[in-house]
Amino acid sequence: MILIGYSGHAFVVYGILKAAGKQVTGYCDTEKKEYNPFNLPYYGMELSDKAFVALGQYGFFVAIGNNVTRNDIYDQLVAKKIFPSNAVHPSAIIDPLAVVAEHGVMIAAGAIINPLAKIGNGVICNTGCIIEHECKVGDFAHIGPGAVLCGNVSVGEKTFVGANAVVKHGISIGSNVTIGAGAVVVKDVPDNITVVGVPAK
Repeated sequence: MILIGYSGHAFVVYGILKAAGKQVTGYCDTEKKEYNPFNLPYYGMELSDKAFVALGQYGFFVAIGNNVTRNDIYDQLVAKKIFPSNAVHPSAIIDPLAVVAEHGVMIAAGAIINPLAKIGNGVICNTGCIIEHECKVGDFAHIGPGAVLCGNVSVGEKTFVGANAVVKHGISIGSNVTIGAGAVVVKDVPDNITVVGVPAK
């Protein structure tokens, strides 16, 4: 497996893949990294000839935390008919009735995804988050460590829900939204805004 991106978020993905029994064989990034904690070979940019061959041969995961950048790289590669794998930690609990997209989803250690939840492509379900029954998480959203989506919550594409935030049952959150760490969301949130605090404003 090749990591696209090789910094803090990618280090977590490395751990997930290793725990799942998958070998990481290299990384792609804009430049070769001086800090290389796992001694991985560098394949260059993901669309270089060398990298593109490796991605097709070994499989890959877009290990970039920024939602927009992750989405852009995903789209470029899918346009060339290659698709990222998922990275799912074996300690995650995913109900059999939950629906997880097939490409580029990260589900970290201790995450819980309950019945009838739907998780889109490229979503990050970070460490210890809880996604309750019938929630819908749009493509390339990021549910932060310890965040809780109570039942029937809808999260739009490329939205970030910060660490330990709580979203009340039935709330709808738009696309490209940022929910601050520790926020408690009790009202619907429209597209393209940031909310923080208790209650979130």
